[in-house]
Amino acid sequence: MTQSPADSPRWHGWLLAVAATAVFSLVTPLGKLALDGGFHPTAILSLRFALASLLLALAMARSAPHTLRTDRRGYLVAGLAGVINGLGAVGFFWSLRRLDSSVATMLFALTPLAVLGILALRGEKFTYRQWLRLGLGLLGVYLLIGPGGQVDWVGVLLVFTGIIGFTLEINLVQWFLPTHDTRTVTLYVLVGMWLAITALWLGQGLPWSQPSWQGWVVLLVISLVSTFFGWWAMFRAVQTIGSGQFALLLPVETLLAIFWSFLFLGETLRPLQMVGGSLILLSAVLAAQRLGRTPSPSRISSAWGVRRPPAARYACR
Repeated sequence: MTQSPADSPRWHGWLLAVAATAVFSLVTPLGKLALDGGFHPTAILSLRFALASLLLALAMARSAPHTLRTDRRGYLVAGLAGVINGLGAVGFFWSLRRLDSSVATMLFALTPLAVLGILALRGEKFTYRQWLRLGLGLLGVYLLIGPGGQVDWVGVLLVFTGIIGFTLEINLVQWFLPTHDTRTVTLYVLVGMWLAITALWLGQGLPWSQPSWQGWVVLLVISLVSTFFGWWAMFRAVQTIGSGQFALLLPVETLLAIFWSFLFLGETLRPLQMVGGSLILLSAVLAAQRLGRTPSPSRISSAWGVRRPPAARYACR
């Protein structure tokens, strides 16, 4: 009898979750390297999501061909969510031309706060703990981009377009597709992102600068490892440990991305920027804990007979 992902050992789920977190953390510093290698930001994303979408579709066709199909609601909502997040991903990658990878990563760590803010608009009570998380995050941003260092405000705004796109995508998927298969949703979100990014690239006149061979290697690593493998490991892990538990690893991903930026890109932060980044990470940890309070996969499947999509991983990853 074949063992389903939900019945596999939890340690296996956590191992895949940690692996996904590690490869996701490489996206921003590798993206910076790809830009330095001669790639245009929009071209990086178009090629990356084209390759990742193709590989994921082929893997699904081989292992579970029924997951390639969904209903009209699934196509429309997942596609729309992908289009929105695709435009946000373009903004985030463009920010890497103006900001250090470490600064952009720490700003993006505010995403769980944005998700909680959207939930508050949907009627969830905004408690004093929510205000504490928000206050820590905003103070951290001030120290990171204000007195702590001279930061390009256009770059900061571009990061926030990525946060907005990610937040809207996550909530669209969880509000309107709670019973749809995670793999199917992931595929059509990826396709929607690719369509939006490619349309934008075409609208820009297909700008192209000849990348170095190192740039092509970095692009392949981002596409194959950080996108295709990372998202496959993500939904396998979520089916075992639950989306809420997976969300708790978001601050770990941020710390790893900052570490890679320091190690491979030679970036540094001023003392006040370090304090600001630490406050942002603290607010992200508290917000991730709040997002992590979801039922376990076994309780969900027994109660509803469905699998829920990941709570915090469709972003610019």
